[in-house]
Amino acid sequence: MPRPDRLSSTTTRAPYAAAAASGQSLPRGGPGRWAESAHASGRPVQRPSGPPGTERSIAGAGETPRGEYALAVIERATSELVGFGRLALDPHQQRGATMGFALRPRSWGAGYGVEMVRLLLGFGFDDLGPHRIWGARSPWKGASARTMAAVGMVEEGVIREHVLKGGVWRDSVVHAVLDREWHAGVEGRAAGG
Repeated sequence: MPRPDRLSSTTTRAPYAAAAASGQSLPRGGPGRWAESAHASGRPVQRPSGPPGTERSIAGAGETPRGEYALAVIERATSELVGFGRLALDPHQQRGATMGFALRPRSWGAGYGVEMVRLLLGFGFDDLGPHRIWGARSPWKGASARTMAAVGMVEEGVIREHVLKGGVWRDSVVHAVLDREWHAGVEGRAAGG
């Protein structure tokens, strides 16, 4: 499997804004080529259309002021779509934003998630200026927990019975990073730490 540094995104605002957010065509036939995604249970599922939220992201790209940004991640060598990420300003929190990400199951374990979440957080803190960015995951998604921890997000707690899936309520685990934590981590990585 290719290394994560071989990823690319089709951009309008390098390297962060993505084709799905800008309304440009996605690589290799567009979002209809997204055949599989990760279900909240961790099982691959078939999706008839694009990555989750594609249509909403394309429509939101033209809004002013803009409140949502999407990242369509492709593998540079093959131009294959391997993931999709989203960053949105949180209207319920002062200077807050929320993020989420999904990868094709065959791309799991290659480091794409860490790179994608770093891009989302970097764009968020460097360009949008929130105080806090948070994301939620299924309690059964250990890989997502490790991805968020690897980029400096802290597990904060559980939102009980937050998501209704298949007629059953499921908890969500919240992870977040503050602006000062993100910038301290960026400076540490730049210094070789």
